[in-house]
Amino acid sequence: MALGVFGEFPWARPRRLRAGKGIRDIVAETRLHPSMLMLPIFVDERLARPEPIESLPGHSYYPPEHESLAGLVGKAMELGVRAFLLFGIPRYKDENASRAYASDGPVQRAIRYLRREYGWEPVLAADLCICGYSSHGHCGLPRECRRGTCIDNDATLEIYRRIALSQAEAGADIVAPSGMMDGQVRAIREVLEREGYSDVAIMSYSVKYASSFYGPFRSVMDSAPRFGDRSTYQMDSRNALEAVREAALDIREGADIIMVKPALPYLDVIRLVRESFPYVPLAAYSVSGEYRMLLEAVRQGFLPRSAVVEVLTSIARAGANIIITYSALEAARELAGVTGA
Repeated sequence: MALGVFGEFPWARPRRLRAGKGIRDIVAETRLHPSMLMLPIFVDERLARPEPIESLPGHSYYPPEHESLAGLVGKAMELGVRAFLLFGIPRYKDENASRAYASDGPVQRAIRYLRREYGWEPVLAADLCICGYSSHGHCGLPRECRRGTCIDNDATLEIYRRIALSQAEAGADIVAPSGMMDGQVRAIREVLEREGYSDVAIMSYSVKYASSFYGPFRSVMDSAPRFGDRSTYQMDSRNALEAVREAALDIREGADIIMVKPALPYLDVIRLVRESFPYVPLAAYSVSGEYRMLLEAVRQGFLPRSAVVEVLTSIARAGANIIITYSALEAARELAGVTGA
């Protein structure tokens, strides 16, 4: 028998397993499912009715206790998306971000409302930070130091404890500290344990880069720093191995889920963190800049709508168990073969 192009393996033809969609589906190595997706939601306590978000087309600001918010969550759950990450826009900002930990703050009110409407069916995660609530726009409290104005890591932890406790009291399943303060997970875990909320999980933004891809989000939240930038506490985009150290510290301090943010420019980091900690659930946040970039390419006709699912699949293939994405509903429809609203 002539060996031909396959050498000593004349029957090895990988294309057999690509012959039809059904075959491709049953041998697929990565399976993206709506249950893996988490939808960010913005609640604004200044509003009486929903308002569209200009910088995030397809998304709106929702009043914390409004039927439209319940409607969005209900529609998402019908599509199989059952997890939500809540961000709050306060009616006023101050130096200490007091609306972030107020019992009647926007996120706290939204969680209580959704618990009344749906009980414990949805998974409600609360972003835990102060940048969108503070007059200075930083993720920590500023103070004067020998380098000028610095972010006071340890003083900020006390604010984070208060936020975590108020979110747990409201009914959050998960609190998600995003400030990249050293020791934030331990500080939050300690207060939750002490106050009887040991069932509340911590999803830490363990590996959060100082990225150019946050622009639309900062517009949504009006959370750009009023001075300086966040490079003294968010990670340098040139570093990958440092991500392992950051994730290891958070796991040791009590993080239940670790996260890499952004996602698409850091697929190598997602893979590195997954291989380093295969036993810990890993989230990846496909951020606002990624969403807008892909959305505009689809709108201009340069990419088909299926590119959205392809990108999310790449994030799952890199190792993420949970994908936080503004495209959650669109992707769920695509995965289900459903078109339209």
